[in-house]
Amino acid sequence: MWVADNWQDYELVDCGGGEKLERWGDYILVRPDPQAIWQTPRNHPLWRKPNARYARSATGGGAWAKKDVPAQWKVRYRELTFQVKPMNFKHTGLFPEQAANWDFAMEQIRRAGRPISVLNLFAYTGGATVACAAAGASVCHVDAARGMVSWGRENAKASGLENAPIRWIVDDCAKFVEREIRRGRRYDAVIMDPPSYGRGPSGEVWKLEDNLWPFMELVAGVLSDEPLFFLINSYTTGLAPSVLTYILETLITSKYGGHTRSEELGLAVTESGLALPCGASGRWMAGEAAAKQS
Repeated sequence: MWVADNWQDYELVDCGGGEKLERWGDYILVRPDPQAIWQTPRNHPLWRKPNARYARSATGGGAWAKKDVPAQWKVRYRELTFQVKPMNFKHTGLFPEQAANWDFAMEQIRRAGRPISVLNLFAYTGGATVACAAAGASVCHVDAARGMVSWGRENAKASGLENAPIRWIVDDCAKFVEREIRRGRRYDAVIMDPPSYGRGPSGEVWKLEDNLWPFMELVAGVLSDEPLFFLINSYTTGLAPSVLTYILETLITSKYGGHTRSEELGLAVTESGLALPCGASGRWMAGEAAAKQS
């Protein structure tokens, strides 16, 4: 498991009973988590006095039962700064476990010894975009939601990267990649965090287990002749990390060499000393980069 354990402004204090107790900077949040199925005692006093709690509804969905926090505030991770904004559906605009992948991408870029261009697909609020730009890469940030792309711009500005070489694109990811291939544009690294389920601009259904393979076949065509890394993230329940390895080895390693490694992502839990699983990631690295990682 790759554990994001270098945070200072975020802490997973405890978890259990389908919820997690988190510190986001100066504020304590309680949010649902489907992985935290254990019924451990809630001895930590912060369980009883969070600043905000998101409660699930018995009929589906949910709402903030308590929300004594600002509309937004900032948290830092190393040299990066992000805007946190609790949204209607439990999310805050940041997945802190992804810091393990930010570290990976930043290290790869800084070690490359050459200019690196990164394509970030389903890029959300730009955690990976900001990380790669901070490491010196040029980045193309693509997401179909205009609000998320605007939020990504805010995160770049908060991190002092408003003038960094970042292209901000509001578009369907597949249609954008098809156009980039026709234009002859290529990228040295790809990061993608596709949804488990969604609908395209014309109402077409995206289902990860049905669409990931053909989408990966498409995206492989936008890689440069000397790609550096390819990172896939998945929050789809039941999708084993080894599935990501199989896809990357079949489509990327077979053409470029290198090596793939896939693991669960996790967050360190202060109260128990254990780790909460938070999805899975697959990382393909070019031959030289893979050797340095081993």
